[in-house]
Amino acid sequence: MIKGKTYKFNQQDKKIIEVFSDLGMPKNLAKTLMYISQVEECRSAEIERGANLRQPEVSIAMQQLQKKGWIGKRDLKKKGKGRPVHLYKLASPLDNILSNFEKEKTAEIESIKKDLADLKNLVNSI
Repeated sequence: MIKGKTYKFNQQDKKIIEVFSDLGMPKNLAKTLMYISQVEECRSAEIERGANLRQPEVSIAMQQLQKKGWIGKRDLKKKGKGRPVHLYKLASPLDNILSNFEKEKTAEIESIKKDLADLKNLVNSI
């Protein structure tokens, strides 16, 4: 990412975020994921500006994305004193992340189907 430049979502990005959200992904997570997928590497402040999110929303999303193994983080040491700057990027291509998300959602659907079948059997046994 070029220093001082912030990526802005295009219509396709916005539609992808909307569909991820419709499928149950929190909107802040979808926006953060899409932002990171469109840049080589970025800081959380760039995500805040580009995705129009507040700092706590980005922090929560980053924790969840790291926990899933979808993004990686590296520290960039500053000259002198102070905390290092964290830089984020995708840990795997977006299509692999989508495949993982699809598997999660398919497992949820199967679990719901099983629960509905169990409920139906219980009601029919009354």
